[in-house]
Amino acid sequence: MQGAVKLKPNVPVPEPAAPAVSVRNLHVRFGDRSNEFTALSDISVDIPEGAFVTMLGPSGCGKSTLLRCIADLVHISEGSISVFGRSPREAREGRDFAFVFQDATLLPWRTVLDNICLPLEVGRRSETGDHADPHALLEMVGLKGREKALPHELSGGMRQRVAIARALITRPRILLMDEPFGALDEITRDRLNEELLRVWQETGTTILFVTHSIPEAAFLGQKVLMLQAHPGRVKEFTKVDLPFPRSLSVRDTVEFIGVTAHLRARLEECL
Repeated sequence: MQGAVKLKPNVPVPEPAAPAVSVRNLHVRFGDRSNEFTALSDISVDIPEGAFVTMLGPSGCGKSTLLRCIADLVHISEGSISVFGRSPREAREGRDFAFVFQDATLLPWRTVLDNICLPLEVGRRSETGDHADPHALLEMVGLKGREKALPHELSGGMRQRVAIARALITRPRILLMDEPFGALDEITRDRLNEELLRVWQETGTTILFVTHSIPEAAFLGQKVLMLQAHPGRVKEFTKVDLPFPRSLSVRDTVEFIGVTAHLRARLEECL
């Protein structure tokens, strides 16, 4: 992202201790008693405030379900979730978090700027009435000058940048991202990975990011939350011991290869 932020090299990002999200003994079941399916079983985990946590696991392990439970989009069968000490519903109503899906879901008849401002026009306003400057967000995501463009005039990567800027307009404390770059080509995905790290370091937003890509999980995350399937449960919560800021060149290092090898071995155990 052009001119997003200037970073000093090899400056580690501190990991705060206070949890942004606390999940305790979470169970999620679908269906009735005669045809019940357990999607998540006894999940307990804390997401530190300001952290970048990636989520890995085989298909069907409940990564997206867990994200949606935090966002108050899926009913919890047992257990509890707190978001900054509040229930997911209270956090949603207070706009403590924003959600970015794999599809950018932009309104095709609205310009880039109007799509970014959409959250300010719908739903409950933030408790403080505060919001980010949409023009500053456009510059931060590298789309300055495209304010009046329509979604069909943008590439897939550009549309996802708009979706990220839209998610940040209400200054959420948590950004929930469900495979936001999964449909993009590898080069665009790599570029957005780097730029998302810059956004995170500039804003201090807590990010919980679902992916199927081991390199992506290792590159982005301070920690990797791995789930195993049938039913979905925590396999491992691994710290990624690589310094920030990170560039794509870190993926050629022995240390990065060691992290991905570890994650791959654990993931194979989840199948």
